[in-house]
Amino acid sequence: MHVGVYGSGYLGTVISACLADFGTPVTCCDTDSTRMVEMAQGNICFFEKNLKEIVKRNVRCGRLAYSTDVEAFSKRAHVIFLAEDTAENLEELVLRIVRHAIHPLTFSLVTPLPVGTATRLEKAVKSAKLKANIVSQPMFFTDGCAVEDFNWPDRIILGTTSSEAVATIKQIFHPLVMRGVPVVVTNHETAELVREGATAFVATKISLINELATLCEKVNADAVSLALALGLDKKIAPRCLQPGAGMGGIFAESDMDSLAELAREKGVELKVLSAAREVNAALAERLVAKISTMVQSVQNKEVGILGLAFKPNTNSVAGSSSIRLVQTLLAQGAKVRAYDPEALAEAKIKLNGTVRYCDTAYAVAEGVDALVVGTAWPEFRTLDFGKIKHLLKRPIIIDTKNLLDSARLRAMGFQYVGVGRG
Repeated sequence: MHVGVYGSGYLGTVISACLADFGTPVTCCDTDSTRMVEMAQGNICFFEKNLKEIVKRNVRCGRLAYSTDVEAFSKRAHVIFLAEDTAENLEELVLRIVRHAIHPLTFSLVTPLPVGTATRLEKAVKSAKLKANIVSQPMFFTDGCAVEDFNWPDRIILGTTSSEAVATIKQIFHPLVMRGVPVVVTNHETAELVREGATAFVATKISLINELATLCEKVNADAVSLALALGLDKKIAPRCLQPGAGMGGIFAESDMDSLAELAREKGVELKVLSAAREVNAALAERLVAKISTMVQSVQNKEVGILGLAFKPNTNSVAGSSSIRLVQTLLAQGAKVRAYDPEALAEAKIKLNGTVRYCDTAYAVAEGVDALVVGTAWPEFRTLDFGKIKHLLKRPIIIDTKNLLDSARLRAMGFQYVGVGRG
C-alpha cells in the first residue's frame, strides 16, 4: 500500500517522515518546488527534535520521496493524508486528486478543520459523481515532542462512515494498534470536535493552575508542589498542569477561535472557554507587573529574555508566551535583549526588529536590570550563575517556567521570583 501525504509544513513533514519510519512507502507532495528539493536533501525549514534524522534516514532508504506532480501523486497513492497546516481550497484539491486517482482512495483529514468540513467534502465528491472514503483524523502534536507524540499517541481518532476506511487506516498504523493504542471510531463531527474540545480543555486546565498560582503567592503556598499533588489525582493527571506563562502553540489559538465561532453560530455560550482564554491572555501583563515590582517600573529598563520558542526542542514561536511577554514589555517602555538556541530567526520575523538579539545567554545577561526565563530549555539549568550574577546590573531572575533551582539561586544572593512560589 502506497501512502501519500499532501502538505510540507509542520504537520505534513512530521506525518510523512514518521509513516515512512514504520516501513511504509510514502510520497510527500506540495506545489512548492523549492521546498520539495530542500526536503529531499534533508533540509527542513523548521527545527523539531529528531525529525531531520528521520527524514534523511528514510529518504536514503527509498521509503520517503518528495514530489510536486499532483497527478502522478494521485495515481500512485491508495491513502492520502491531507496534512496542510491551514486549509485552503480543500474541496478543489480533493476533487482534483480523486479525478486523477487509479486506486479507490481513502482521504485522512489531519489539517485542522471546522466542524462539518468532512461531511461537506463527502457531499462534494458524491455530487461530482466520484468515489472516495473520507476519514476525519485529528492528530495531536506538541512542538518539540512531535515525533514522540506520533509514535506514542494517547489514542487514534477516526471519524468516518466507512468500515473499509477504518480497516485501511488501522493497517497503516498497525505498529501502534498492536502496541495497544486505543482506536476511537466515531462520526465526522465528533472527530472534528475532539481537536477543538481537547484544546479548550487544556486551556482551561492551564488557566486554572495559573490562577491557583496567584493565590499561592498570597498565602505562602508553593504552586509547583500543588500541581504535583493535584496531578497525582487520577481524575486530573499531571500533564499540562504546570504553572507558568500560559498556553501557546501553532494550532492552539486557531482551535479555540474555531470552537468559539461554532458556538456563536449555534447560539451556545461557552463561558468556561471564554474565562480560560481571558486568564491565558492576561498572564503576560501579570508577569510584567512582577518584573516592574522587582525593578521599580520597566520603563527605560533593560530586560534580558532567555528563550523565545513556544517550547524547548522547537524553533516555533507560534503562540509563544515568551513572545507575548516581550511584546508587553516593549509596549510598557522596556528595552529587551534575547537569546534562544533555535528560535531567533522566527522571533525576528514576529518581533520586527524591536529586540536586541544575542548569541549566548551570557550576552543577554550583560548589564540588564533583570533576567527572565521565557522558555524551559534544559541548557538554562546548567548556566554558570556565578558568572551571570557578575554580568547582571542587578541580581534579579524572574523564572516564568519554574525551571531553575530557586533555593540555590537565593543562597547565591539572587532575588529569584517564580510563578506561584514564595
